[in-house]
Amino acid sequence: MTRFVFGALCAALLATSSLPAFAAETPPREPYGINLEGFPYPYPVQLFPVTNDGEQLQMAYMNVAPAQPNGRTALLLHGRNFPSSYWAPVIKTLTDAGFRVVVPDQIGFGKSSKQSGDLHFDTLARNTMGLLDHLGIAKAEVVAHSTGGMLAVRIARAYPDRVTHLVLTAPIGLEDYRLSVPPVPTEKILEAEDRLTAEGYRKQLETNYALKLPPDQVTPYIEARFNIKGSADYPRWLRAFVASYQMIYREPVVHEIPLVSQPTLFIMGADDHNAPGRPYAPEALRAKMGKNAELAVALAKLMPNARAEVIPDTGHLVFLEARDKYDALLLDFLGK
Repeated sequence: MTRFVFGALCAALLATSSLPAFAAETPPREPYGINLEGFPYPYPVQLFPVTNDGEQLQMAYMNVAPAQPNGRTALLLHGRNFPSSYWAPVIKTLTDAGFRVVVPDQIGFGKSSKQSGDLHFDTLARNTMGLLDHLGIAKAEVVAHSTGGMLAVRIARAYPDRVTHLVLTAPIGLEDYRLSVPPVPTEKILEAEDRLTAEGYRKQLETNYALKLPPDQVTPYIEARFNIKGSADYPRWLRAFVASYQMIYREPVVHEIPLVSQPTLFIMGADDHNAPGRPYAPEALRAKMGKNAELAVALAKLMPNARAEVIPDTGHLVFLEARDKYDALLLDFLGK
Protein backbone atom coordinates (compact mmCIF):
# COMPACT_ATOMS: atom_id res chain seq x y z
CA MET A 1 0.00 0.00 0.00
CA THR A 2 2.81 2.37 0.89
CA ARG A 3 4.50 1.72 -2.49
CA PHE A 4 1.21 2.45 -4.28
CA VAL A 5 0.71 5.78 -2.49
CA PHE A 6 4.34 6.79 -3.14
CA GLY A 7 4.06 5.89 -6.83
CA ALA A 8 0.80 7.80 -7.22
CA LEU A 9 2.32 10.84 -5.53
CA CYS A 10 5.32 10.80 -7.88
CA ALA A 11 3.01 10.51 -10.89
CA ALA A 12 0.98 13.46 -9.68
CA LEU A 13 4.04 15.59 -9.14
CA LEU A 14 5.38 14.83 -12.60
CA ALA A 15 2.03 15.71 -14.11
CA THR A 16 1.92 19.11 -12.40
CA SER A 17 2.69 21.73 -15.03
CA SER A 18 4.20 24.17 -12.52
CA LEU A 19 7.09 21.79 -11.74
CA PRO A 20 10.18 21.47 -13.98
CA ALA A 21 10.41 18.33 -16.08
CA PHE A 22 13.22 15.89 -15.38
CA ALA A 23 15.90 15.67 -18.10
CA ALA A 24 15.63 12.45 -20.06
CA GLU A 25 19.26 12.50 -21.18
CA THR A 26 22.62 13.70 -19.93
CA PRO A 27 23.33 17.23 -21.22
CA PRO A 28 25.72 17.28 -24.17
CA ARG A 29 29.40 17.82 -23.40
CA GLU A 30 30.61 21.39 -23.75
CA PRO A 31 32.44 21.69 -27.09
CA TYR A 32 36.23 21.69 -27.14
CA GLY A 33 37.94 24.72 -28.60
CA ILE A 34 39.74 24.22 -31.91
CA ASN A 35 43.03 24.22 -29.98
CA LEU A 36 41.61 21.32 -27.94
CA GLU A 37 40.77 23.48 -24.95
CA GLY A 38 39.05 21.07 -22.56
CA PHE A 39 40.84 17.96 -23.88
CA PRO A 40 43.32 16.61 -21.29
CA TYR A 41 47.00 15.96 -22.03
CA PRO A 42 49.15 13.67 -19.88
CA TYR A 43 51.73 16.35 -19.00
CA PRO A 44 51.69 20.17 -18.71
CA VAL A 45 51.46 22.02 -22.01
CA GLN A 46 53.47 25.14 -22.78
CA LEU A 47 53.34 27.50 -25.76
CA PHE A 48 56.16 28.66 -28.03
CA PRO A 49 55.49 31.66 -30.33
CA VAL A 50 56.28 31.25 -34.04
CA THR A 51 55.70 33.34 -37.14
CA ASN A 52 54.63 31.46 -40.27
CA ASP A 53 54.05 33.42 -43.48
CA GLY A 54 53.64 36.60 -41.45
CA GLU A 55 51.03 35.04 -39.13
CA GLN A 56 51.65 35.05 -35.37
CA LEU A 57 50.96 31.57 -34.01
CA GLN A 58 51.52 29.47 -30.87
CA MET A 59 53.16 26.04 -30.94
CA ALA A 60 52.08 23.83 -28.05
CA TYR A 61 54.48 21.31 -26.54
CA MET A 62 55.16 19.04 -23.58
CA ASN A 63 58.64 19.05 -22.07
CA VAL A 64 58.99 16.06 -19.77
CA ALA A 65 62.03 15.58 -17.55
CA PRO A 66 63.21 12.14 -16.39
CA ALA A 67 63.83 11.29 -12.75
CA GLN A 68 67.35 10.10 -13.57
CA PRO A 69 68.63 11.94 -16.67
CA ASN A 70 70.94 10.20 -19.12
CA GLY A 71 71.85 13.49 -20.81
CA ARG A 72 69.91 12.73 -24.00
CA THR A 73 66.69 14.16 -25.47
CA ALA A 74 64.00 12.46 -27.53
CA LEU A 75 61.80 14.50 -29.86
CA LEU A 76 58.44 12.87 -30.63
CA LEU A 77 56.58 13.86 -33.82
CA HIS A 78 52.87 12.99 -34.07
CA GLY A 79 50.71 11.92 -36.98
CA ARG A 80 47.86 13.71 -38.70
CA ASN A 81 44.77 12.23 -37.06
CA PHE A 82 45.85 12.25 -33.41
CA PRO A 83 46.98 14.90 -30.93
CA SER A 84 50.45 14.48 -29.46
CA SER A 85 48.88 13.24 -26.21
CA TYR A 86 48.68 9.75 -27.78
CA TRP A 87 52.44 9.47 -27.23
CA ALA A 88 51.85 9.08 -23.45
CA PRO A 89 53.06 5.42 -23.20
CA VAL A 90 56.22 6.17 -25.20
CA ILE A 91 56.93 9.28 -23.12
CA LYS A 92 56.87 7.12 -20.01
CA THR A 93 59.09 4.47 -21.59
CA LEU A 94 61.68 7.04 -22.59
CA THR A 95 61.65 9.06 -19.38
CA ASP A 96 61.97 5.85 -17.36
CA ALA A 97 65.09 5.17 -19.45
CA GLY A 98 66.50 8.61 -18.61
CA PHE A 99 65.58 10.60 -21.71
CA ARG A 100 64.25 14.11 -21.60
CA VAL A 101 61.24 14.05 -23.94
CA VAL A 102 59.95 16.99 -25.98
CA VAL A 103 56.57 16.46 -27.63
CA PRO A 104 55.23 19.29 -29.80
CA ASP A 105 51.91 19.69 -31.51
CA GLN A 106 52.76 20.97 -34.96
CA ILE A 107 51.04 24.14 -36.17
CA GLY A 108 47.58 23.15 -37.39
CA PHE A 109 47.26 20.24 -34.95
CA GLY A 110 46.30 19.49 -31.36
CA LYS A 111 46.66 22.40 -28.95
CA SER A 112 48.71 24.52 -31.37
CA SER A 113 47.29 27.41 -33.39
CA LYS A 114 45.38 26.68 -36.55
CA GLN A 115 46.97 28.56 -39.40
CA SER A 116 44.90 30.40 -41.99
CA GLY A 117 47.02 29.42 -44.99
CA ASP A 118 48.87 26.42 -46.36
CA LEU A 119 51.15 24.06 -44.45
CA HIS A 120 54.66 23.07 -45.53
CA PHE A 121 57.04 20.47 -44.12
CA ASP A 122 59.92 22.93 -44.36
CA THR A 123 58.02 25.42 -42.20
CA LEU A 124 57.10 22.77 -39.63
CA ALA A 125 60.73 21.65 -39.53
CA ARG A 126 61.90 25.21 -38.96
CA ASN A 127 59.36 25.68 -36.18
CA THR A 128 60.52 22.47 -34.52
CA MET A 129 64.19 23.44 -34.64
CA GLY A 130 63.25 26.84 -33.22
CA LEU A 131 61.57 25.08 -30.31
CA LEU A 132 64.69 22.98 -29.64
CA ASP A 133 66.80 26.15 -29.76
CA HIS A 134 64.42 27.79 -27.28
CA LEU A 135 64.86 24.82 -24.95
CA GLY A 136 68.63 24.76 -25.36
CA ILE A 137 68.70 21.35 -27.07
CA ALA A 138 71.47 20.89 -29.63
CA LYS A 139 70.78 17.29 -30.69
CA ALA A 140 67.86 14.90 -30.32
CA GLU A 141 66.76 11.36 -30.98
CA VAL A 142 63.83 11.82 -33.37
CA VAL A 143 60.96 9.37 -32.93
CA ALA A 144 58.12 9.93 -35.39
CA HIS A 145 54.80 8.36 -36.34
CA SER A 146 52.76 8.47 -39.56
CA THR A 147 52.81 12.00 -41.02
CA GLY A 148 55.39 12.84 -38.40
CA GLY A 149 57.66 10.44 -40.28
CA MET A 150 57.53 12.67 -43.35
CA LEU A 151 58.42 15.67 -41.19
CA ALA A 152 61.22 13.68 -39.55
CA VAL A 153 62.77 12.90 -42.94
CA ARG A 154 62.70 16.58 -43.84
CA ILE A 155 64.30 17.50 -40.49
CA ALA A 156 67.00 14.84 -40.89
CA ARG A 157 67.83 16.15 -44.36
CA ALA A 158 67.68 19.87 -43.57
CA TYR A 159 69.29 19.71 -40.11
CA PRO A 160 71.49 16.60 -40.17
CA ASP A 161 73.68 17.73 -37.28
CA ARG A 162 70.65 17.98 -34.98
CA VAL A 163 69.48 14.35 -35.35
CA THR A 164 71.40 11.51 -33.70
CA HIS A 165 69.00 8.61 -34.41
CA LEU A 166 65.80 8.44 -36.44
CA VAL A 167 62.95 6.09 -35.55
CA LEU A 168 60.21 6.02 -38.19
CA THR A 169 57.14 4.42 -36.64
CA ALA A 170 54.63 3.32 -39.30
CA PRO A 171 55.48 6.37 -41.41
CA ILE A 172 53.45 7.43 -44.38
CA GLY A 173 55.12 8.97 -47.40
CA LEU A 174 56.98 5.78 -48.35
CA GLU A 175 55.53 6.24 -51.82
CA ASP A 176 54.75 9.28 -53.95
CA TYR A 177 50.95 9.51 -53.76
CA ARG A 178 50.89 11.79 -56.81
CA LEU A 179 51.61 8.75 -58.97
CA SER A 180 48.28 7.17 -57.99
CA VAL A 181 46.02 10.01 -56.88
CA PRO A 182 45.00 12.92 -59.10
CA PRO A 183 44.97 16.42 -57.58
CA VAL A 184 41.84 17.03 -55.52
CA PRO A 185 40.44 20.56 -55.01
CA THR A 186 40.53 21.73 -51.41
CA GLU A 187 36.81 22.56 -51.49
CA LYS A 188 35.95 18.98 -52.40
CA ILE A 189 37.96 17.63 -49.47
CA LEU A 190 36.41 20.21 -47.14
CA GLU A 191 32.93 18.99 -48.10
CA ALA A 192 33.85 15.34 -47.59
CA GLU A 193 35.47 15.93 -44.20
CA ASP A 194 32.59 18.09 -43.01
CA ARG A 195 30.06 15.36 -43.87
CA LEU A 196 31.95 12.75 -41.88
CA THR A 197 30.23 11.59 -38.68
CA ALA A 198 31.87 10.29 -35.52
CA GLU A 199 30.79 6.74 -36.34
CA GLY A 200 31.97 7.15 -39.91
CA TYR A 201 35.32 8.39 -38.63
CA ARG A 202 35.64 5.37 -36.34
CA LYS A 203 35.02 3.05 -39.29
CA GLN A 204 37.50 5.03 -41.36
CA LEU A 205 40.19 4.57 -38.72
CA GLU A 206 39.40 0.89 -38.34
CA THR A 207 39.73 0.40 -42.10
CA ASN A 208 42.64 2.70 -42.92
CA TYR A 209 44.70 1.90 -39.83
CA ALA A 210 43.80 -1.78 -39.35
CA LEU A 211 43.08 -0.89 -35.73
CA LYS A 212 43.70 -3.58 -33.12
CA LEU A 213 42.85 -1.38 -30.13
CA PRO A 214 39.71 -1.81 -27.99
CA PRO A 215 37.01 0.73 -29.00
CA ASP A 216 37.17 2.56 -25.65
CA GLN A 217 40.85 3.40 -26.26
CA VAL A 218 39.97 5.04 -29.57
CA THR A 219 36.88 6.96 -28.40
CA PRO A 220 38.77 9.88 -26.75
CA TYR A 221 40.50 10.65 -30.04
CA ILE A 222 37.23 10.51 -31.93
CA GLU A 223 35.80 12.94 -29.37
CA ALA A 224 38.89 15.13 -29.76
CA ARG A 225 37.97 15.60 -33.38
CA PHE A 226 34.17 15.74 -33.30
CA ASN A 227 33.61 17.64 -30.08
CA ILE A 228 35.16 20.70 -31.72
CA LYS A 229 32.30 20.85 -34.22
CA GLY A 230 30.38 22.89 -31.65
CA SER A 231 33.05 25.59 -31.66
CA ALA A 232 32.36 28.80 -33.52
CA ASP A 233 35.88 28.48 -34.98
CA TYR A 234 35.27 25.00 -36.39
CA PRO A 235 35.48 26.17 -40.06
CA ARG A 236 39.00 27.45 -39.37
CA TRP A 237 40.00 24.09 -37.85
CA LEU A 238 38.53 22.22 -40.81
CA ARG A 239 40.45 24.27 -43.36
CA ALA A 240 43.68 23.86 -41.38
CA PHE A 241 43.13 20.09 -41.22
CA VAL A 242 42.52 19.81 -44.96
CA ALA A 243 45.67 21.85 -45.58
CA SER A 244 47.62 19.00 -43.99
CA TYR A 245 46.26 16.58 -46.62
CA GLN A 246 47.41 18.89 -49.40
CA MET A 247 50.85 19.17 -47.76
CA ILE A 248 51.24 15.37 -47.70
CA TYR A 249 50.15 15.14 -51.33
CA ARG A 250 52.16 18.04 -52.72
CA GLU A 251 55.40 17.54 -50.77
CA PRO A 252 56.56 13.90 -51.05
CA VAL A 253 59.68 12.84 -49.16
CA VAL A 254 60.17 9.27 -50.46
CA HIS A 255 62.81 10.48 -52.91
CA GLU A 256 64.86 11.87 -49.99
CA ILE A 257 64.66 8.82 -47.73
CA PRO A 258 67.60 6.95 -49.37
CA LEU A 259 69.72 10.07 -48.72
CA VAL A 260 69.16 10.04 -44.93
CA SER A 261 72.53 9.27 -43.36
CA GLN A 262 71.64 9.05 -39.66
CA PRO A 263 71.09 5.61 -38.10
CA THR A 264 67.47 4.85 -38.92
CA LEU A 265 64.99 2.25 -37.70
CA PHE A 266 61.62 1.63 -39.34
CA ILE A 267 59.12 -0.05 -36.99
CA MET A 268 56.18 -1.23 -39.07
CA GLY A 269 52.90 -2.99 -38.45
CA ALA A 270 52.52 -5.91 -40.85
CA ASP A 271 48.84 -5.07 -41.38
CA ASP A 272 49.33 -1.33 -41.92
CA HIS A 273 48.19 -0.40 -45.43
CA ASN A 274 47.38 3.24 -44.76
CA ALA A 275 47.60 5.37 -47.91
CA PRO A 276 46.37 8.98 -47.84
CA GLY A 277 44.22 9.85 -50.83
CA ARG A 278 43.33 6.26 -51.73
CA PRO A 279 39.57 7.04 -52.04
CA TYR A 280 40.40 9.61 -54.73
CA ALA A 281 42.60 7.23 -56.74
CA PRO A 282 41.34 5.27 -59.77
CA GLU A 283 39.99 1.95 -58.54
CA ALA A 284 42.60 -0.02 -60.48
CA LEU A 285 45.40 1.68 -58.52
CA ARG A 286 43.94 1.57 -55.01
CA ALA A 287 45.01 -2.00 -54.24
CA LYS A 288 48.60 -1.17 -55.18
CA MET A 289 48.85 1.63 -52.61
CA GLY A 290 49.85 1.37 -48.97
CA LYS A 291 52.15 -1.66 -48.98
CA ASN A 292 54.00 0.10 -46.20
CA ALA A 293 55.93 -2.75 -44.57
CA GLU A 294 57.28 -3.88 -47.93
CA LEU A 295 58.17 -0.33 -48.88
CA ALA A 296 60.02 0.24 -45.60
CA VAL A 297 62.08 -2.93 -46.02
CA ALA A 298 63.01 -1.92 -49.57
CA LEU A 299 63.89 1.67 -48.63
CA ALA A 300 66.03 0.58 -45.67
CA LYS A 301 68.21 -1.40 -48.08
CA LEU A 302 68.88 1.77 -50.07
CA MET A 303 70.00 3.76 -47.02
CA PRO A 304 73.56 3.83 -45.66
CA ASN A 305 72.59 2.92 -42.07
CA ALA A 306 69.04 1.64 -41.71
CA ARG A 307 66.96 -1.41 -41.01
CA ALA A 308 63.25 -2.24 -40.89
CA GLU A 309 61.45 -4.30 -38.25
CA VAL A 310 57.94 -5.56 -39.03
CA ILE A 311 55.67 -6.56 -36.14
CA PRO A 312 53.06 -9.21 -37.09
CA ASP A 313 49.32 -8.74 -36.47
CA THR A 314 49.78 -5.02 -35.93
CA GLY A 315 48.30 -2.01 -37.70
CA HIS A 316 49.17 1.65 -38.07
CA LEU A 317 49.18 2.50 -34.36
CA VAL A 318 52.02 0.10 -33.74
CA PHE A 319 53.37 1.76 -30.59
CA LEU A 320 49.96 1.44 -28.92
CA GLU A 321 49.02 -1.97 -30.27
CA ALA A 322 52.30 -3.80 -29.65
CA ARG A 323 53.74 -1.80 -26.78
CA ASP A 324 56.19 -4.34 -25.37
CA LYS A 325 57.70 -5.24 -28.75
CA TYR A 326 57.81 -1.60 -29.80
CA ASP A 327 59.47 -0.44 -26.58
CA ALA A 328 62.08 -3.20 -26.78
CA LEU A 329 62.99 -2.28 -30.37
CA LEU A 330 63.04 1.44 -29.56
CA LEU A 331 65.27 1.21 -26.49
CA ASP A 332 67.63 -1.31 -28.05
CA PHE A 333 68.09 0.93 -31.07
CA LEU A 334 68.58 4.14 -29.10
CA GLY A 335 70.89 2.32 -26.72
CA LYS A 336 73.22 1.58 -29.59
